[in-house]
Amino acid sequence: MAKIIAISNQKGGVGKTTTSINLAAGLGYLKKKVLLVDFDPQGNATQGVMSKEDVNLSTYNLLLDHYKVEDIVHHLQAPPIDLLPANINLAGADLAMAKYQSGKELLLKKKLDEVRDKYDYIIIDCPPSLGLLNTNALTAADSVLIPVQCEYYALEGLTQLLLTIRLVQQLFNKNLEIEGVVLTMFDARTKLSVEVQQEVRKHFKNTVYNTHIPRNIRLSEAPSVSKSIFEYDIRCEGAKAYAELSAEVIKSNSGRRVKQ
Repeated sequence: MAKIIAISNQKGGVGKTTTSINLAAGLGYLKKKVLLVDFDPQGNATQGVMSKEDVNLSTYNLLLDHYKVEDIVHHLQAPPIDLLPANINLAGADLAMAKYQSGKELLLKKKLDEVRDKYDYIIIDCPPSLGLLNTNALTAADSVLIPVQCEYYALEGLTQLLLTIRLVQQLFNKNLEIEGVVLTMFDARTKLSVEVQQEVRKHFKNTVYNTHIPRNIRLSEAPSVSKSIFEYDIRCEGAKAYAELSAEVIKSNSGRRVKQ
């Protein structure tokens, strides 16, 4: 039974999609069966592992048409994961879902529940907003992984995200948990990164991963050639960090049983 992890932070530029791609890839290379769900209308997670030109059906069709995961999924070899792609059509999903009288928050959950037994992990790259798409992702998920960049105002906006998580817990998904907080764009040479790390660990305590993701130019370059960091430059510090994060996620979930 898959563990469904939503990767969410409505503040842009925090490494959300980079983490979605490379955590999914890292889990895949550690022999886990992984489905990456691109739930961001920008489609950056899709472009990060395959050509957008190869996308016909997308997560928009999964949500709002009579398609199943099997109709839309792409089986990738490098990285060894499955992908539900997104494109700009998803931008219209919030308006389309608003017309539903009831059940609009459960659309993604119903589709993913049909394939949970086929995967070990389902990773959802959430949109950088707090609308119905994000609500669908959090309702479908077992937990939320929050990337936080080591910059000024690192915790800005997280209050609203945590309020949204609590609201989803109250209304749609009482079992939703914080999977963990991962520090991104970390530079040990700067006083700022060290101070932000201390502040985040003080606020989130044991939910902060031991692994932090360094500021690394190779991580920025990899999506431009539709590769995860493991295909682009497996020897770089970014690849080592995401390999460590993937192992830490597996370790933290070992022995757990996910309720459906």
